[in-house]
Amino acid sequence: MQTVFVGMSGGVDSSVSAHLLMEQGDRVVGVYMKNWSGNLETRRGTFSFPCSAQADFEDARQAAAHLGIPLYTFDFEQEYRNRVIEYFVAEIERGRTPNPDVMCNKEIKFKVFLDKCLSLGADKIATGHYARVTAVDGVFQLKKGIDQTKDQSYFLNTLGQHELSHTLFPVGELEKSEVRRIAQEIGLPNAEKPDSQGICFVGEIDVNAFIEAFVGENPGEIVNEDGEVLGSHRGLYFYTIGQRKGLGIGGGIPYFVIEKNQETNQLIVAKGIHPDQLFSESVEINELSWTMERPQLPAQFGAKIRYRSKDVPCTVEATDDPSRLRVIFDEPQRAVTQGQFLVLYQDDVLIGSGVMN
Repeated sequence: MQTVFVGMSGGVDSSVSAHLLMEQGDRVVGVYMKNWSGNLETRRGTFSFPCSAQADFEDARQAAAHLGIPLYTFDFEQEYRNRVIEYFVAEIERGRTPNPDVMCNKEIKFKVFLDKCLSLGADKIATGHYARVTAVDGVFQLKKGIDQTKDQSYFLNTLGQHELSHTLFPVGELEKSEVRRIAQEIGLPNAEKPDSQGICFVGEIDVNAFIEAFVGENPGEIVNEDGEVLGSHRGLYFYTIGQRKGLGIGGGIPYFVIEKNQETNQLIVAKGIHPDQLFSESVEINELSWTMERPQLPAQFGAKIRYRSKDVPCTVEATDDPSRLRVIFDEPQRAVTQGQFLVLYQDDVLIGSGVMN
C-alpha cells in the first residue's frame, strides 16, 4: 500500500482524485494549501483577494470528511508571494505577459508541496489536473488528459523526471462528465461546484486591478506604425499583443496591439481585421524545460503558444546560444506573446517548453 498526499482545493476534480486513489487501495491523506489570506500589502497599499479561500477550505473539509480521510492545511503564503506573485509583478514591469498558473505549479505544487509531502512519508502526491503520467522503460512521460477540452498538461510544462516520478493525476484518464458522474454517485458535497476560472490559488481576481495595486499606472501614447498618435494608454502592462478591446480608439475597422515599446512607453497598434503585423513565422525561446532528456535538434514538434491554442506543426533548431532555441512555424502564428510559455508536444506527449522572447 502506498501513501498518497492529495492536494485538495475544494473542487470536484481533486475530491474525485482522492476517491479514485482510495478505490485502488492507497492510503490517502488530503492537504489544503493556504497560499493567500484576505489582504496583501503592496508597494502601493493593500490588495484584497476574493473571499473564496475559507469557502474552498470548507468544501475541501467536507469532501475529506465524506471520504473518511484526514485533511491537513499547509501554509505556503510566504512562498507563494516570493515565488509566484513577485514573478508575476516582475514580468509585468518588463512589459511581458506572464503565466502565474505555470509558475504556481512549478514553485508551489510540485516543489514546496511535493518536498514537504515526501518529507512527511508520502510515496507520491496527486492533484486534480487533467493530465497523465506513464512510465516507458523507466522514463516517465507527461501526456495530455483524455478529455481534450479539459487537458491541463500545458500548465505542467516545467515538470521533470523527479516530479513526474512522484506524481499521480487520477482524473486524467477520464472525461469531465465522468468525473461529475462519479462525484454524484458517491454523494460528494461539492459534486456540482463550478470549475474555477481564476489564477492558480488566487481565485477570479480582476487582473487589471491586481496590476494597478502593485505597479500603478504609467500613461503613454497609443500610436500607429507611422507614429501617428491615436490616443493614450494607462500603462503598457495593462495590454497584451493581439488585444482589441479596451483601447479606447477606433470605431469601424478595429485596431489591434502589435507591439509595446518600453523605451518610448508607446503602445503600437495596427488597423485591420487580420493585420499582417500580428503574425510571426518564428520565435526564440529560453528558460528551457524538458520532461525527459533534451531531444536531438533540429526536430519536428507540435507547438502550443497559449493554453487554448491548437498544436501547430513546427521545426525546432539550435541557436548560437545554448540557452535559446528557435521555433519555426509551418504557418505564421497570430499574437506570439513575450513572456508566455511555448510548449512542445509529440502527439499527446509533452516534450518540453520555453518562454517566448
